[in-house]
Amino acid sequence: MSFTGDGIANDAKLKAERMAGANAKLKQLEEYTVRVPLDGNVHVSQFAQAPVDNLDTSMRAGERGPTSIDDPVARERISHFDHERIPERVVHARGAGAHGVFELHTPIPEYTCAKHFTETGKEIPMFVRFSTVLGSQGAAETAREVRGFATRFYTDQGNHDIVGNNIPVFFIQDGVKFVDLIHAGKPEPQIGLPQAQTAHDSFWDWMSLTPESTNMTAWALSDYTIPRSYRMMKGFGVNTFVLVNAEGKRTFVKFHWKPHLGTHALLWDECLKLGGQDPDFLRRDLADAITAGAYPKWELGVQLISEEEEEKLDFDILDCTKWVPEEQFPIKFIGTMTLNANPTNYFAETEQVAFCTSNVVPGIDYSNDPMLQLRNFSYHDTQLSRLGGPNFNQIPVNRSLCPFISTARDGQRQQIIPSGPHYYPNRFECPVTGIDATKGHGQGQNYVTSEEKLKEDSKVNPETLTFAPHKVEGIRAKQRPRRFAEVTNHAQLFYNSLSKTEQDHMVSAAQFELGHCDDRGVQERMMARFNEIDHDFALQVAEGFGIPVGEPKHPNHGKKTNGQQPFSMLDENNTFTATGRKIGIFVLDGFDSTQVTPLVAGLTALGCVPQLIGARKGPAYPAGTKVGDTSAKGVLNTNWTAESCRSTHFDALFFPSGDEAYVKALGQGRVIHFVREAFGHFKPIAAVGEAVPWVAHKCLPGSLDLKADLTKSFSVSKGLVLGQNITSDESSTWTKLTKGPSDVLNFGSAFVDAVAAHRHWDRDISGVAF
Repeated sequence: MSFTGDGIANDAKLKAERMAGANAKLKQLEEYTVRVPLDGNVHVSQFAQAPVDNLDTSMRAGERGPTSIDDPVARERISHFDHERIPERVVHARGAGAHGVFELHTPIPEYTCAKHFTETGKEIPMFVRFSTVLGSQGAAETAREVRGFATRFYTDQGNHDIVGNNIPVFFIQDGVKFVDLIHAGKPEPQIGLPQAQTAHDSFWDWMSLTPESTNMTAWALSDYTIPRSYRMMKGFGVNTFVLVNAEGKRTFVKFHWKPHLGTHALLWDECLKLGGQDPDFLRRDLADAITAGAYPKWELGVQLISEEEEEKLDFDILDCTKWVPEEQFPIKFIGTMTLNANPTNYFAETEQVAFCTSNVVPGIDYSNDPMLQLRNFSYHDTQLSRLGGPNFNQIPVNRSLCPFISTARDGQRQQIIPSGPHYYPNRFECPVTGIDATKGHGQGQNYVTSEEKLKEDSKVNPETLTFAPHKVEGIRAKQRPRRFAEVTNHAQLFYNSLSKTEQDHMVSAAQFELGHCDDRGVQERMMARFNEIDHDFALQVAEGFGIPVGEPKHPNHGKKTNGQQPFSMLDENNTFTATGRKIGIFVLDGFDSTQVTPLVAGLTALGCVPQLIGARKGPAYPAGTKVGDTSAKGVLNTNWTAESCRSTHFDALFFPSGDEAYVKALGQGRVIHFVREAFGHFKPIAAVGEAVPWVAHKCLPGSLDLKADLTKSFSVSKGLVLGQNITSDESSTWTKLTKGPSDVLNFGSAFVDAVAAHRHWDRDISGVAF
């Protein structure tokens, strides 16, 4: 489906639909939304705000004379157009946003006084932005990249941002190295190549000379950097934060987002193809799902580590290149985030949203993580230039829902008209700070003068942004903690915890990445680095380069880890469900509508996103219907044609039965390629009636060790669900796709189970060209 968004048909109906059940943030944004023609349809000049009479022709001196510069309409329109673009983000430039809500189900007041983590029964409005990292705004979304996962809670106490990634660790331990990391990953400055990828000498040269990046090296080559969907992506705060309760007790915390749809990835072959077929694949996928009502959800989890426990670890939780194992500190899931609304305007919301790691609320504090400390500076500093000055928080998407005021004044992009005291303290006793409530306006001492005062201030006022005192001491020097030094254990832990299939994918990824490097020294140093992760892994990669690999200095320790957020996407603790999956259904003219119509209804009821592929974009005519008779029973409107999409757009394919014209249409090379490509990508394929022998003999000759059992209505093997003998009576029950003993023999349920598995890795694809 081609997503057009809310902004195309702005009318009263659209507004009513969007406001029905809207959260407080969406209602606030609606105050700044101009809907045409609902809010007016007279075009105005840019600056004078006066109505114009002509947008087709500029003013000229004579019929063929020069254009007159005193035409304010033409001049102002061109001038405004010339300044439409703002600086794109240096990193995370390409993103996709969505609105949603957060509902707390397990309060944790013993750890924090933050109200959105202690008060149940409330919906907290949220905005989320997913992104790539290195690519520009126009880069393909399926390039191999770490993914940004930034979330904002619009709480009663202010905006709380968790600005993270889909990987729990990072490349570096200290923010001062971030500049060179990004410079190394960005395109070569001489020719501006390559775009949105790390497969070049500069990046791997830098990585090979930066030992602390060892763990991230393994993650960057894994399937985590080629996600199937933003909806199927984990999120992590990456850095260590601190929760503070009302008594001032501090607890270290790691934030986790776990997707309800499970964590799943594309294949690299799909990524390469989608880069040309649909560069907006991930953004479109998210928007399509929300439009279809298949709202993605995540559980928010916290890993809680006391200050006393932290000191006993063999690694430092202030080192963001390390992961905190769940065996030592289980994840406690406390709430659910649901994304249920697309932006009204991409630029106004997704592009102008200004996430900052420094955006915290009472009950949340920062740790001394050196990466986080400089991120707190960098994110805010970035917005000053990107969004035109210090008032970026007044942009609608950045406004909080709190009625708080400030003595800050003036500056570029000032959008309010402040009136009243512009300094503190003052004789008007306004604005009021938290300490004024007990000491009186301007009478408080916001500093500690004694041990007694220190004890008093250790308690946190849950109504204001206060920071509990804690001990900080040491020698001022450029130094790192001793526990930062070890850099291989966690990389080995990650690699060991993956399945053999995922490890093989890492080998292929490494050979691809380094295969685009020309410097032999870079390749040799990276083989040595791979050897520190795993010797067999290094040997397999090295085969593609003829580089000898010796014994590692740090042999693989053989340990694995597991938990509610397993490293392996094939782990039993991952979620496998058909919900949210896109199913491509072929409705070429002559298809059997008694099969397709109930199947679409059943899949939709399950939360799947069925999409129809036909001979044309528009009506698809079922068997027994004359082509062109759009009023006939069973006529369906398609989302795609076989030429406008590929199997890579879908998680599974379904081919119904049909008449002679339908069977003939199946013989097109493009349609046959759909089956072969989906088969080669290990995806589920279902076929009924006349489509079964076509799949078995025309599309996949010699590849199937299975033949549809003529004594049964259907058979299932390795993700292929073939029903040569499905009857109309049976197909009419497909609306009941419940999983259970009553319908184990139901074709629809068998297909749904195959879709839920995502991919069928036991399939032999060696004889199929795709």
